[in-house]
Amino acid sequence: MSRAPYAADPAASRGREFLQPGHTARGPRSAFQRDRDRIIHSIAFRRLAGKTQVFIAPDGDHYRVRLTHSLEVAQIGRVVARNLGLDEDLTEALCLAHDLGHPPFGHSGEEALDAALKPRGGFDHNWHTLRTVMRLDSPYIGIQGLNLSWEVLEGLAKHNGPVDNPQWALAELNAAVPLDLSLWPSLEAQVAALADDIAYDNHDIDDGVRAGLLDLDDLLTLDFLADLWREVEGRFPRATQTELLREFTRTQIGVMVNDLLETTREGLKGVDTIEQVRGAGGPIARFSPEMAQQERQLKRFMYDRLYHHEEQMRTADRAKDVIARLYAAYDQQPDLMNAEWHGNLPGDQPARGRHIADYIAGMTDYFAIRQYAKIFGNVPEGLSNV
Repeated sequence: MSRAPYAADPAASRGREFLQPGHTARGPRSAFQRDRDRIIHSIAFRRLAGKTQVFIAPDGDHYRVRLTHSLEVAQIGRVVARNLGLDEDLTEALCLAHDLGHPPFGHSGEEALDAALKPRGGFDHNWHTLRTVMRLDSPYIGIQGLNLSWEVLEGLAKHNGPVDNPQWALAELNAAVPLDLSLWPSLEAQVAALADDIAYDNHDIDDGVRAGLLDLDDLLTLDFLADLWREVEGRFPRATQTELLREFTRTQIGVMVNDLLETTREGLKGVDTIEQVRGAGGPIARFSPEMAQQERQLKRFMYDRLYHHEEQMRTADRAKDVIARLYAAYDQQPDLMNAEWHGNLPGDQPARGRHIADYIAGMTDYFAIRQYAKIFGNVPEGLSNV
């Protein structure tokens, strides 16, 4: 499908923060293809293989982690982008990078770091994603970060919409590279955000049932899911429950994708430029009102029955304690950190505390557990809940 007039165009990119002497833009890849490849080859991306998605430090091989979740988001994002005539490579880059700022133990680790940094501006995984790609993961000689294009940085900053009061991390980065925070982002960024919702809404059901923390009968108290389940049963009357659940998940993803495409196409009538997208005053990529209501219902159910399940909450409390104690230990005895990180520790606050948080946020679940055991001599029991 040809590029739509409202799509982001790599040939018209606003460029990168740093010039790279010795690097050439010649070759077969567009600017956004280079961005995607830089993300995939980054250390931060590889670390997602060891970071919590739903379950903390899972023992099973079949549960999703941040890396597999990001790949699933990218697959959904590319399908939507292709059908809308958007730039698939920019969409994919945003999908792959959207969780690079997550610390170990998912939102539990994020809450612990936010509490530790309260006197120093707090911690937010979305803004730490930008901090990671713009300052921390630096594979190139003489420049900071991955040096991604403006359009990727804008999408990472605003994939959930305009930002009125940027937290310190985003404010610092926006001062270096102004990202038009008051405007809506590209359609590619809007699609990446919804692809994230579609992926975790449905795949977390699969993982939750597999772990025994979600009951299928409870799930089917949601009428729209019960209707879909009966439709799947009707198509496969001899299938096992496990087989039906897999088909149910695939079908629900398809239903949400098709709704997103139909609603977004309707919203794009009369939109001819990316400037109109950014100045629209609201998202153009969106679900229908009916699907949006169903998606909110599903999210509430998942928070009540899975994310806030009592076993999940007990494990989350243990994980928060691990991160809090690691932060305190590094603050009191900085030479416990890796030599390079200790050697670069700023002397003054708030930079010192933020540097320690950067170090911890880069850890995988298992590295954080090993560091805890090295410092304190043991590992809290029950830190993995599946």
